[in-house]
Amino acid sequence: MTSIDTPPGPPAPVAPSLPPELHGPVLAWFDRHARDLPWRRPEAGAWGVMVSEFMLQQTPVVRVLPVYEQWLARWPRPADLAAEAPGEAVRAWGRLGYPRRALRLHAAATAITERHRGDVPRDHGQLLALPGIGEYTAAAVASFAYGQRHAVLDTNVRRVFARAATGVQYPPNATTAAERRLARALLPEDEATASRWAAASMELGALVCTARNEDCGRCPIAERCAWQLAGKPAHDGPPRRGQTYAGTDRQVRGRLLAVLRESTDPVAQAALDAVWDEPMQRTRALDGLVADGLVEPLEDGLYRLPLS
Repeated sequence: MTSIDTPPGPPAPVAPSLPPELHGPVLAWFDRHARDLPWRRPEAGAWGVMVSEFMLQQTPVVRVLPVYEQWLARWPRPADLAAEAPGEAVRAWGRLGYPRRALRLHAAATAITERHRGDVPRDHGQLLALPGIGEYTAAAVASFAYGQRHAVLDTNVRRVFARAATGVQYPPNATTAAERRLARALLPEDEATASRWAAASMELGALVCTARNEDCGRCPIAERCAWQLAGKPAHDGPPRRGQTYAGTDRQVRGRLLAVLRESTDPVAQAALDAVWDEPMQRTRALDGLVADGLVEPLEDGLYRLPLS
């Protein structure tokens, strides 16, 4: 997922011999244990990779898989999605959460269709210029779809690097300049190896070096891990941000959108009022959906998913 930068911190310590010590074991582990995910298959193409990267932001693989398959079956190319109303992207997004990602993906598909003849661009700068594409997604698509050499820093990779190289349990809450320097220092020089390394380090964080209940016994670099060698000291930085859902505006927004997704016709205010008892929170959530472009208000108190 894309992170908000914080002011640069001190350079992360990296021993000159560290990268080759990590690369071989992690890549060998990845060759044996990588999951067979549809966006990793050659037939997925760059568009399939891009769709997966949008969907996987803050959403686990198990929830993404069925929606991803349905999405690619309906919209196998960016132009297919661009030809439909943005509201259809929101409808197809279902309950993946953070539905503004659906609007951003639709906007990116439209830009790809208009600027690049319907083909996801290979150039990192052109990817970064697409609407809804941030630093992480541009690097991920360039690396995973086109085999290029980029530091791909999602939450899983940042956690692996924090533990293995800097000896701390968790990375900072937001990506820092020091983490980017570390990621570049750990990046293999060869493009193809660098692309595999990006995927392998991410998979290691997802399956073994997890946020909780890490399985160091299965880790291919446990004996080289700075955090393990230091006795796995507990996190002493700022509190980790927990994610709550029940009773929040996010939950109310989700319920309102669920009503709108299930109807092909505009929905009356009364039908939306029925989803949440607290009127001030319900109004705030609906106003937020309208402000975010996820809902269009019509005359006579009717609402629908956006058509433009």
